[in-house]
Amino acid sequence: MITRRELMFRIASAAGASLLVPSAFGQGISSRGLKPQPRGKPSGRPFLARFTDVAKQAGLIEPIVYGGLDTKNYIIEVVGAGVAFIDYDNDGWMDLFILNGTKLEGNPPGVTNRLYKNNRDGTFTDVTTKSGLTRAGWASAVTVADYDNDGFDDIFITYYGHNVLYRNNGNGTFSDVTKQSGLAQNAVRYGSGCTWVDYDRDGHLDLFVANYLSTTLDALPKPGTNPDCTWKGVAVNCGPRGLPTGFVQLFHNNGDGTFNDVSKQSGVGAAAGSYPMTAVAADYDNDGWLDVYVACDSTPSWLFRNQHDGTFREEALERGVALSEDGLEQAGMGVAVGDIDLDGNLDVFKTNFADDTNVLYHNDGKGNFDDVTIHAGLGVETRYVGWGAGMVDLDNDGFPDLFVATGSVYPEVEKKLPAYPFRTPRLVFRNLGDGRFEELIDEAGPGVADAHASRGCAFGDFDNDGDIDVLIWNMNEPPSLLRNDLSGTGHWLKVMLVGVHSNRSAIGTRVTARYGKRQQSQEVTAQCSFYSVNDRRLHFGLGSETVATLNIRWSNGSTETIPNVASEQLVVVREGAGIISKQKF
Repeated sequence: MITRRELMFRIASAAGASLLVPSAFGQGISSRGLKPQPRGKPSGRPFLARFTDVAKQAGLIEPIVYGGLDTKNYIIEVVGAGVAFIDYDNDGWMDLFILNGTKLEGNPPGVTNRLYKNNRDGTFTDVTTKSGLTRAGWASAVTVADYDNDGFDDIFITYYGHNVLYRNNGNGTFSDVTKQSGLAQNAVRYGSGCTWVDYDRDGHLDLFVANYLSTTLDALPKPGTNPDCTWKGVAVNCGPRGLPTGFVQLFHNNGDGTFNDVSKQSGVGAAAGSYPMTAVAADYDNDGWLDVYVACDSTPSWLFRNQHDGTFREEALERGVALSEDGLEQAGMGVAVGDIDLDGNLDVFKTNFADDTNVLYHNDGKGNFDDVTIHAGLGVETRYVGWGAGMVDLDNDGFPDLFVATGSVYPEVEKKLPAYPFRTPRLVFRNLGDGRFEELIDEAGPGVADAHASRGCAFGDFDNDGDIDVLIWNMNEPPSLLRNDLSGTGHWLKVMLVGVHSNRSAIGTRVTARYGKRQQSQEVTAQCSFYSVNDRRLHFGLGSETVATLNIRWSNGSTETIPNVASEQLVVVREGAGIISKQKF
């Protein structure tokens, strides 16, 4: 007897994977036109996490600039960008990096990406000018890691235009090394998702880069030009449907500060016919080698499965993560990865467009996935366009929750169709611990209920108080910094990994924490959510447990176990040496 996933694969394969729906950014939308599922009876459980936007008092007052305010003429103006938690100076406190855009008529004075240093008192200082991270333009995605294994985190950014690699000099400044690294490219491209990934397990981080569209700004049609340029009868920016599809690239790290383009020989360059966005590298099939999942807009998403010989096979369709449960394409934007049901396997949560559900794929442990969205209770919400996403334990009860940043792409539509506002609230889906989730908005605090046109978001503990906070990118206004004011008695543990034979940032290393009768697996990633980067310190909520055993599988395949680790602390683990330091918060 075949499974539903296998049946959909056979049907889609016979149809040439062309079970199409209209575009995410065009006529009819790439949504399925679903009606939301009926909401179940509220659980009645108090939610102990409460989020407040403290960006203004923290000093994050500079607005993000990205295209027009009330009108968006081109798709380049609407997609937006990401954010990152990065400890660029290695002081143990998370600093903030926020990507910026520009305007069609030219860059406003002083508008650049921004780096904020953590003052360790709940406030931040803008150190952008001193750091050298002052480039302007249409920034898209960011990935953070120590690509040269010198002990300091470096930054790679994709753009519409030309991507850039910044090397951390270790003294608070960064240098643009794009050209000398071999990553400079002459053609104007629309860069999208990107991630560091040690795909060949040689201890050096390679670079995976997606390109959303194969077009340029001067080739884009005007709003209302054709059916792909209207939505619900309103003339809007065109695409992506009807525009040339994108592609991905892979660059091999030579270990000497330079990279070679291995897109063709690795096999990733053969993928075609989709609009790739966020890229998340993780070991989805538990074979010890990093794969790459790419959320694709309005087209089948991609899963590049590592073949252990320097090559990849694109297997999303047969693995169950290309389409929805009913075999339809969705407007994939953001991706969260984690162990949602505590079975030790990495599940995938992908955000989609309005009039459709976000999707939760459950992993069977061998890299095969089933769409469990409806069963999990996530089908109750279809109102908003989803972007950034997290699979993180917001209330430290030992079960990962889901967080979604939302925001429309059509500021023009709200005037005629008030049911589709441009600014919308964030979403929290609280994990009930039995495979089901409960949607919370107002119950999660004003920082969740406040309406914004958000895109990327990242998850980390900026104030080092033992809970997860959220940094959010907002279009044409300052970012949001949601401080988690968590009450209750839930315990927690943070794990920071330092590679020795593996890459120093430990990207791709998996930690399985065993606490009481539960276990939870997490991997260190270099991109997640939507075009963003989380705090690299893995955070485990432990619920009522006060001790955990850590099983670590480093990205090169070596393993070690650390028993009896007490809660309420950050432990730093060096490969092969166990815990080298502890910090109580």
